[in-house]
Amino acid sequence: MDPTTINASAAGTWELGDLTVNRLGFGAMRLTGSAAFHLGSPSDRERSIGVLRQAIELGVNHIDTAAFYFSSLRSANELINRALAPYPEDLVIATKVGPRRDASGEWIAPARPDELRGQVEENLRQLGRDHLDLVNLRLMGQESLSEHFGALSELREAGLVRHLGISGVKAVHLTEAQAIAPVVCVQNRYGLGTPSAGTDDVLRICGERGIAFVPFFSIAGQGREQGAGSTRSENPRSSDADKLLAVAHRHGVTTAQVRLAWTLHQGPHVLAIPGTGSPDHLTENVAAGALRLSADEIAGLDSDHRDNE
Repeated sequence: MDPTTINASAAGTWELGDLTVNRLGFGAMRLTGSAAFHLGSPSDRERSIGVLRQAIELGVNHIDTAAFYFSSLRSANELINRALAPYPEDLVIATKVGPRRDASGEWIAPARPDELRGQVEENLRQLGRDHLDLVNLRLMGQESLSEHFGALSELREAGLVRHLGISGVKAVHLTEAQAIAPVVCVQNRYGLGTPSAGTDDVLRICGERGIAFVPFFSIAGQGREQGAGSTRSENPRSSDADKLLAVAHRHGVTTAQVRLAWTLHQGPHVLAIPGTGSPDHLTENVAAGALRLSADEIAGLDSDHRDNE
């Protein structure tokens, strides 16, 4: 593919409430290299800033981040602010609240409902915004989200937040949240070869209700998240890995690009937010938005995915 023609718009668009985004976005977590996320050392600061600016040049207008994406050297929100402010008018920055880390990076008890305003304000401060486009409530094992989501709904009514989403949830949580306030997206772990644990049902329900489904770790399979082009953990069954490699070879692309394309083929409401600190891998990820798999290829990969449930 001609590098000059690569653009995130090739993946198509979706409406997050009243905000239009290209379905191929960018996740900022990998830029920090936080050991808490098992991602190794962060890339050079200026390189990370360059990757963010390159993402915008490639048509990415949906960036996923969080105040708790930080390491001793990097803060994802600070990098985004430094690289992109003043922000393009069409850029949608999605953040999330709920989980908490102390200054050393250790995870501590999730935020209480009355502490969510402080988390929202911290994201506002770091990003240099007067409101947040989209805030996802990340569940941390709670059986109910009503109190936390209700608190976010109040912040939405106050104008600090434009749209709300939920993350790490089951179908029952989505119904619970929708009874409180509009939900524009659901973020769950989901990817080719990853046991879905009911997430297929959530994906389907989101499609039926016109809600975006935004999987994270969609490149990783059953291993941890890794960028396109890097060594990755394939499905442990060799037949599955062989099938994935065969599709990649047929199209002249990487297996990571096939994984991203498969993700986007799961429905027009499915978005992808792969992250990387490499300019080359960023280009590969965005290029995957234009990769069209055949019906037979999708069916074969779908079969392997179902076998891993």
